[in-house]
Amino acid sequence: MTSIGRWTGTCIATAASSAGLFAAPALAGSGQPSPKQIGFQEAVTPIAEQIHWFHDFVNVIIFAITIFVMLLMLYVMWRFSEKRNPVPTKTTHNTTLEVLWTVVPVLVLLVIAIPSFKLLYAQYAYPPPDLTIKVTGHAWNWTHEYPDQKISVDSVMLQDDEREALIKSGMPANQVPRNLAVDNEVLVPVNKVVHVLVTSSDVIHAWTIPSFGSKVDAVPGRITATWFKAQKEGIYFGQCSELCGKDHAFMPIALRVVKDRVFDDWVDATKKRDRKRVRDIIQQAAKDHSGQNKTASR
Repeated sequence: MTSIGRWTGTCIATAASSAGLFAAPALAGSGQPSPKQIGFQEAVTPIAEQIHWFHDFVNVIIFAITIFVMLLMLYVMWRFSEKRNPVPTKTTHNTTLEVLWTVVPVLVLLVIAIPSFKLLYAQYAYPPPDLTIKVTGHAWNWTHEYPDQKISVDSVMLQDDEREALIKSGMPANQVPRNLAVDNEVLVPVNKVVHVLVTSSDVIHAWTIPSFGSKVDAVPGRITATWFKAQKEGIYFGQCSELCGKDHAFMPIALRVVKDRVFDDWVDATKKRDRKRVRDIIQQAAKDHSGQNKTASR
């Protein structure tokens, strides 16, 4: 095998392994970041699944183009070196090449554009909602209101001593990660379409949950919107994704996906301001979810 052939094989193997790393869900946790994470967090909504597929699809095209260009450059350097080509050609144009390097990139962009537009349409084609939540970003915490249920939940990040107390009370440690756990989790029912209306009371924030494929700016004086349909129970974390000020890094989102019955019980307890019952409902749900939300192994 020539040195060029060996180099080609190495490039292809490297690209294939790299693509596998980016696509492997086992290297990312469920609902939260993982140490040394590679790839997205697990997708639990139809939109997130489409985002992951599109990411992997575009990466295949990127790797293919990169390998092709590198091989072409190496071939040109080898074939037209001074030793093998002492008399340089005076050719300045080639009609076939001119057509190819114009048409092929257009076709590549078209292949990328079609699924891109389909994904964009899916993100903004809102199916009829089973539940509506209004989210308001503050400097620096979140308020989640349920207009139909007439309840409101303020969520503030837990400090380390509060986390430790919660863990000692029986909460699984992996469900109260540092800088992501909050004092009041938000609950939604599984397999239900949830419309999220997002705004801000002060500066621009961004309501983001990676496992849902949801990210939308919270703009003062305006209502923006997104939607999701969580298909797996568990707790899913997000954070403000705009540089909103001093405590930007400390305004997380903790959204727990539960069965309909658990959600109804939580709504009833929240309406009655029965904090002990709310805490018990969430703690029991956390125990039920203890095997579902895990960080990836190191």
